[in-house]
Amino acid sequence: MPIIKILPHSEYCPDGASIKADGGTSICEALLENGIAIEHACDMVCACTTCHVIVREGFNSLGEMDDSEEDLLDRAWGLEPNSRLSCQAILSQTDVTIEIPKYSINHAKEGH
Repeated sequence: MPIIKILPHSEYCPDGASIKADGGTSICEALLENGIAIEHACDMVCACTTCHVIVREGFNSLGEMDDSEEDLLDRAWGLEPNSRLSCQAILSQTDVTIEIPKYSINHAKEGH
């Protein structure tokens, strides 16, 4: 069972965290199931960039990025070469370390 290490984020995870998740689960689902309320304005259907994360370790272990995700990522705030939409980043059996960017393109928080 892979471990997701979340680097500290002042709003979502001030002290950072480490959570376990099943392989085959998206990073977004795993965060939400463990009480880390990352934004996901499109309800995880790859239609926005509010769940953008930067994968600091384990990037190559995640499921491949499709064209839709690549196109959307161009609109994400703070885009880096190892950026992913957490709703589309599917865990394998390898641990990952992620950073949730300070901002998203959302002007208002969704009430999920």
